[in-house]
Formats: sequence, C-alpha cells, structure tokens
Amino acid sequence: MDTPGGAKVCGPSTSRPYPSPGQRSLRADRPTTVDHVARLVDDAPRRALAVYAHPDDVEVGCGGTLAAWTRAGCEAHVVVVCRGDKGSTDPGSDPEQLAARRAEEVAAAAGVLGLTGHRLMGHPDGEVEVDRALRAELVGIVRELRPDIVVCPDPTAVLFGQHYVNHRDHRVVGWATLDAVAPAAAMPHYFPERGPAHAVSELWLSGSQEPDVFVDIEPVIDVKAASIACHRSMVDVPGELLSSVIEQRAEDAGREAGIRYAEGFRRMLL
Repeated sequence: MDTPGGAKVCGPSTSRPYPSPGQRSLRADRPTTVDHVARLVDDAPRRALAVYAHPDDVEVGCGGTLAAWTRAGCEAHVVVVCRGDKGSTDPGSDPEQLAARRAEEVAAAAGVLGLTGHRLMGHPDGEVEVDRALRAELVGIVRELRPDIVVCPDPTAVLFGQHYVNHRDHRVVGWATLDAVAPAAAMPHYFPERGPAHAVSELWLSGSQEPDVFVDIEPVIDVKAASIACHRSMVDVPGELLSSVIEQRAEDAGREAGIRYAEGFRRMLL
C-alpha cells in the first residue's frame, strides 16, 4: 500500500496530498500497521462511477457513499451489468416481467441518491463472463464518463463466515471492472475503438474483507435506506425493520472507523 504522504485524493475542485485537513487516521480493532491503516475520507471526487452486478447491489454496497458524494457536488454515475431476471425464488415468476420491474426500481433508486446518470447493460443473470466483450463494454463506459474514482465489488471476497458465498455475478463484475480500469481504459492500444484513453485515479472495492477507507454516512443513512426500499421486488420487509438492518450494518463498519455509521472499502491508488 502506498504511504499516506505519496497518495492523492480527488476533491471537489482540486487534488491534494493525503491526508487533507478533513481526513484523519483511525485506529481500528485490527492491528494498525504500515500495510493496513484505516482512514476516514471526507472529500468527494469530481466524478465517480459505480459498476455493480444486480439492480440493488449499488444501494447495498455504496448507496450511502454515493449519496454523500452527490450532496457534495459529485457527478455520480451507476452501471448495472445484469438484468436481475433471475432474482426470485418463486418458480412461477416471469423473468421478463421481473427484469422490467427491476429496471424501474433502478431508476427510482437513482433519483433518491441524486445520481447524474444510470444505465443497465442488460446481461442475463448468471451468464456474465470475464471476457473480452464485457471488458470492452466497460472500457468504453469508463472512457466516455471519465471518472476520478470507480467503485465496484471486491472480487477477492468469496467466503463470508459460514453462511454466505459471494454471488458469482458479483465476483465476475468485480474482476471485469478491475481489468477494464487497470490497465485497459488507461492504455490507448487496448480497445482503441472505444474512445480516447482515460486513467482512473482510484478504485474503491466494496464488500471487502480488508477495508482500509471509510466514509461517514450518518448524514445520509436515511437516504441509503430509502434507496434500498425502492427495490420492492427484493425487499419484502417493513420499512422500520429494513432501516434497523441497514443501521446495524453501518454501525458495524462505523465501529471500525470510530464513527456511528460508515461504509468501508478497500482502496487502490492507481
């Protein structure tokens, strides 16, 4: 990991050496070493892109962070790779109707978060691959939108305790996004037909088992909850229960960061 003195952070109008006055080192429960220093990042990038697999993944993974950034003037875009057509345990549900409904939910959640734009790539659930075609699509989007920061799932996080195996689509989209950003989008001879090269400054990986940066989402915790609640096809619990679950997860991350509510990420400085 780069030392703090050598890193740069994208602010609303300038980049400045890390840490800035609005950032502070935090001592988490885990050992604090040169390789793992938890930091609270207050600055918002000028432009951000979040790439996730399914229609509700964005809001769960980084909804609070996107809400905080858009409030600070960030131009935030979201890309959803899969249609969400298989996201039901009901064998009688119609995949086409489900995908159409979930597309509407994506639009509603984008409005709640204040996103600048959102798009659905339309790949069937469970059928995405880390192949040339997907990398080329993502490279084209990165070069078109030219973000300072790209946020995506951490593809190295596979097993969570004894009860959850990270969804294959999450891992595939995470790997494809990493491959598209580093190095393809930044190198002009990769996919030259996809537009002029663009170098992303930072990758933020959500759902990581090794988070090292945190965003304070206490001012926008209700916005995160409201954005998740837009996904009615996936969320079938009362609003109060949903809010309590979201708050509990944010508290868990906040405990590591030394604040009330947080979202944590593994940060790659490119």
